[in-house]
Amino acid sequence: MTTLIIGGSGFLGAELIRHAQAAGHTTAATYATKPGDTAQSAWFHLDLRDAASLDAVMTEVRPNVIINASSGKSDWPVTAQGPIRLAMAAAKHGIRMVHVSSDAVFSGSRVHYDETSLPDPITPYGAAKAAAETGILAVYPGAVIARTSLIIGHGRSVHEHLVHELVAGIRDGALFTDDIRCPVHVADLASALLELGARDAVGIHHLAGSDALSRYELGTLIARRDGLDVSRLPTGLRACNPLPGALDVRLDSRATQQALRTTLRGARQFLQRSGMQHADLVRL
Repeated sequence: MTTLIIGGSGFLGAELIRHAQAAGHTTAATYATKPGDTAQSAWFHLDLRDAASLDAVMTEVRPNVIINASSGKSDWPVTAQGPIRLAMAAAKHGIRMVHVSSDAVFSGSRVHYDETSLPDPITPYGAAKAAAETGILAVYPGAVIARTSLIIGHGRSVHEHLVHELVAGIRDGALFTDDIRCPVHVADLASALLELGARDAVGIHHLAGSDALSRYELGTLIARRDGLDVSRLPTGLRACNPLPGALDVRLDSRATQQALRTTLRGARQFLQRSGMQHADLVRL
């Protein structure tokens, strides 16, 4: 099987490459700025805004599965329109597609969201992600939309870096005590995405951890795992922050979990200090 990872140089993309190769897949990956450091994968520069270059990559790689792990933040042409072009190309070439979406498509007004919940974004990023979901399923009903939450793991995520910088006093900011999500380990997420790509799944699936935690609670777990002084973590309230953003968004992944071999662990489990491998500690 040939698997093409869109956004392979990112945190999740690099993990997807490692898991796909471990499973015996031939892998290819795309990048927007510079290729990743995985020499075993073929690398292709790709701008999702360019339909011609997208079609050229599809023709050259001829993948069986595409997983879109790219991130354009709130850039509408990249985050909203680019994935729709990708879905059109995948449909044209008869390629299975898994698109990684986000819990940012929800406002938090309902708190608990399963796969039947309709998006109601309140941020530009969430709106772009929601538009991509709608467009993808319109042009390619056989595609998979996989919504996830905060991605943690190996000490390399933005959330783990933030905790270290806040404790060290080299970064301003605070961890919100009222901003709640369901963090997922990057290894669990990568494994689950590859599972969805390899089977006959279609439509919307939720891939989030089983624990609902505030960003401060998540920060304390990271700090304790890494032997940091939890008392140095500053706290704040999202409700008092002028920037728009949902407060409490809990992805219900139970329906998807029942069909997966991969277990989507909760953060309280995967952030236990005893569960962190020595190699991960060295990388911190």
